[in-house]
Amino acid sequence: MKRPLSVALSCALFALPLAAAAQDAQRPEVQAAAAKVKDKVVAWRRDFHQHPELSNREERTAAKVAEHLRALGLKPRTGIARHGVVAIIEGGKPGPRIALRADMDALPVTEQVDLPFASKVTTTFNGQTTGVMHACGHDAHTGILLGVADALVAMKDQLPGQVMLVFQPSEEGAPGNEEGGASLMLKEGLFKDFKPEAMFGLHVFSTVQAGQIAVRQGPLMAASDRFSIKIKGRQTHGSRPWGGVDPVVAAAEVIGSAQTIVSRRTDIAKLPAVVSFGAIHGGIRYNIIPDEVEMVGTIRTFDEAMRQRIFADLKNVSEHVSAAHGATAVANVPDSEGNPVTYNDPALTARMLPSLQAVAGRDNVIEPSLQMGAEDFSYYAKEVPSMFFFVGATEKGVDPVTAPSNHSPQFKLDESSLDLGVRALLQVTLDYLHQPKG
Repeated sequence: MKRPLSVALSCALFALPLAAAAQDAQRPEVQAAAAKVKDKVVAWRRDFHQHPELSNREERTAAKVAEHLRALGLKPRTGIARHGVVAIIEGGKPGPRIALRADMDALPVTEQVDLPFASKVTTTFNGQTTGVMHACGHDAHTGILLGVADALVAMKDQLPGQVMLVFQPSEEGAPGNEEGGASLMLKEGLFKDFKPEAMFGLHVFSTVQAGQIAVRQGPLMAASDRFSIKIKGRQTHGSRPWGGVDPVVAAAEVIGSAQTIVSRRTDIAKLPAVVSFGAIHGGIRYNIIPDEVEMVGTIRTFDEAMRQRIFADLKNVSEHVSAAHGATAVANVPDSEGNPVTYNDPALTARMLPSLQAVAGRDNVIEPSLQMGAEDFSYYAKEVPSMFFFVGATEKGVDPVTAPSNHSPQFKLDESSLDLGVRALLQVTLDYLHQPKG
């Protein structure tokens, strides 16, 4: 039976004790505030959608965000991790510190959706001309958090505590050898002077129906790591393979043997894992066996011990299979800093579940399956208890299972998700600040 991402929220989450549980009904001030900012949020989202910027290049977006925050009377810090923008809303009453995050970057994707505000932007990426598109919904996230900022500033005199607004660049990953994203924001002191006791983030998601929210405790999205393997042989004429060492054949054997790392060496009854080769480069002519072949790919895991074991296994397979062919392997596994698991603090998720149910309705808050995609919100979740949730992006009447996915050139956002996102993030914020932990 085909199983969609969204299923009824498990009894396990409901069974957790709800310490100082958030209220079961939507706060009237949430409904009023969301209605007041609704048109502005749509306009912001459409503007960002029409003017997308790639990771570490979010100059216009960051400037627009900072400009509006200043208009609200806030004092945003800019230039964090290149184009990050951070502002703190000071409540009029003592209370906790929390943080809210939205990402701002777009993707090297040529838009295929017929919208009056569709992106016409093009750029050069990895040496190729490509379109630029908010194919993942970060334009929506930025608009939603600006709307929440409007609402919180309007009620700040009655607000207990402080709220940090984090507008983050480069969630999709910094290009080339650059650093970026959540890890760089933390490295540059995001939490140095303001350490929140909880942090919240959201993501519009194509595999969830508009009107629904998806959340689960514990691991939600996979750790993501890149690898590169270079297999070195000895070049020779294609008619005389015995005159050299064929790295192409060795590479083929490495790919085949690597499939057993997950299927035979990893306990996937515990948690799933993926090892995928995404590109192979080697050779230049049909009758020349090349000197070397390079392969790159990705590893996805949900458990740190499993993650490290797969790193070691892939390196071992690469080196020993290559050696059996008389070739040598240089295996960089991983070849850069990857994203850790996006982990929802169980107690915090249980505590805030009624907040999400209050705005979407109990039957519309569902539990997603484990997601093999990754999110660098995971870096914040390693520092402070956090909760990350999905807001449905696919319009009713369209099957979320077959709808164009996030990162597709045909990804299409149902704009009703903007209102639900504002209400959900605002309700979570107010419930947390007004209700101390029990």
